[in-house]
Amino acid sequence: MALPRMNSTGLPVSVRRLWPSDRARVLGYFLRLDPETRANRFMGAVSAAGVRAYAESAVTADGLIFGAFVDGALRGLGELRPTGPLPSPLPGPLAGRMALGPEAEAAFAVERDYRRNGIGTALFARITDAARNRGVSDLHVRCLSRNGPMRGLAAKLGADLRLLGGEAEGALHLARPTPFSLWHESIAEAFDFTLAVASAGARA
Repeated sequence: MALPRMNSTGLPVSVRRLWPSDRARVLGYFLRLDPETRANRFMGAVSAAGVRAYAESAVTADGLIFGAFVDGALRGLGELRPTGPLPSPLPGPLAGRMALGPEAEAAFAVERDYRRNGIGTALFARITDAARNRGVSDLHVRCLSRNGPMRGLAAKLGADLRLLGGEAEGALHLARPTPFSLWHESIAEAFDFTLAVASAGARA
């Protein structure tokens, strides 16, 4: 849920799901990334045009996207993407949620000046909660082998990373959803959507 908390800089931080109304924020975020952070996020060099094209479609692509806001500005972004075609709708208590299949992939980055403040951990927590509540049992993480912060965070959260040439990859095995986890995410998403609508109205 996007309730504010204080990071080590003393600034309020909140994490919420991003929606199509956040497209301009997402584009601005990706275009602000420094070259090293951009290369780490996209697993190699990518042009400004390529970044722009990706950012334009990020909020409507299959999966979910979450943003970390510091003092109202988007400073970190995490994505939960299916590894294949979307399966049939989820049954039973999971009905109404987007099904992602048993495997999905997580990707995220935090602007350089806002690292080491728990933002990556908060984003990853939202991603794992969303994944388990959509039928994902194995959440894959992939990064460049030189990306020490990402490797450290993934290992801290239980992902078993293996080095394969210039890349590191692994998976985090998720617990099955519970009635409480489903209820909590429903409340969080309703709150997130309300904030997104209010934010869009303020910028109009």
